[in-house]
Amino acid sequence: MYDNRHTRLTKWLNDGVPPAQVADWAGNSVPVLLATYARCVEGRLPDLKRRLEAAGDLPEVPDAG
Repeated sequence: MYDNRHTRLTKWLNDGVPPAQVADWAGNSVPVLLATYARCVEGRLPDLKRRLEAAGDLPEVPDAG
């Protein structure tokens, strides 16, 4: 039973369902959900970077030279 729950919550997070919604469905708080599943979420960083770049919200990286 727990494996099925863990698999479903991980899949929802990886599919981009907002953590607040997943926590609500799971009957947990967002901090508990993220403390448990933060290491299970994969593949979201490239999408988030792309969205931030499109919005112009990424900080400028100073030149190393």
